[in-house]
Amino acid sequence: MGLPMASHLLKSGFRVKGFDISENALRSFADSGGTAYPDATEAASETDVLMLMVVNIDQAHQALFERGALANSTRASVVVLMSTCPPGEVEQLAEAVTARGHRFLDAPVSGGVAGARGASLSIMVAGDRQTYEMSRDLFDVLGSKIYYLGERPGQASVAKAVNQLLCGVHLAAAAEALSLAERAGLDTSTVLEIVSGSAAASWMLNDRGQRMLLEDPEVTSAVDIFVKDLGIVLAAGSSARAALPLASVAHQFFIAASGQGSGSADDSQVIRAYRGMTAGQKEAKK
Repeated sequence: MGLPMASHLLKSGFRVKGFDISENALRSFADSGGTAYPDATEAASETDVLMLMVVNIDQAHQALFERGALANSTRASVVVLMSTCPPGEVEQLAEAVTARGHRFLDAPVSGGVAGARGASLSIMVAGDRQTYEMSRDLFDVLGSKIYYLGERPGQASVAKAVNQLLCGVHLAAAAEALSLAERAGLDTSTVLEIVSGSAAASWMLNDRGQRMLLEDPEVTSAVDIFVKDLGIVLAAGSSARAALPLASVAHQFFIAASGQGSGSADDSQVIRAYRGMTAGQKEAKK
């Protein structure tokens, strides 16, 4: 997601320097007019805003502190964490950043790769209001819906956890429904058309349903992303003393799909976990 986001900023006239662990992404970034660097420290040199689109909070710590990106940026630079991370750990990261004289915005996004490519992301932001207002131009380039959640970093990450709870449960429910149709011998394409146009429809069903019927669809978001994200949801629930039974069950199915070897497959392939539960010959009716 970071590559199309950086490309949109470039097209909007911002000077963008970038680092990515993927050499292909770095080449594509350079080809689009960006300045690519071999490490995060060099990329952060004389930079006012450090936007992080990383896999997890550990990568954020590595880039900012272990590789020295924060220390190499300008005085009072703004760190914008745009990944889905545990709210409590985001708060701790914010404290570590501000203790060094820099500013921090908790700004996770929703919309996936398609939203990043279309500059139509939903962006949830928490942190110092003045810093948010200063950074609003950046968010407007990347997203179509910007929400300010409050002064305390971590609040936006809680909102993202709520979003991911619904996404994960809806996705698991869609997979369960289509696996039932499949197991019962129905034409799954027809069933998908029926439910997609009925009260049973959801955004996740309409977006992922057709891909569930493909053997190896293009990966837009992997099964393992939901293993991570629903883990964050459950941790947020535990912190808030909120029972999340549906999220817990959905999490188990993503873990099962990952354990079956589908962790890097498109997240629609959580349906493989349901298929695995009913694999084998059906018992003949008497």
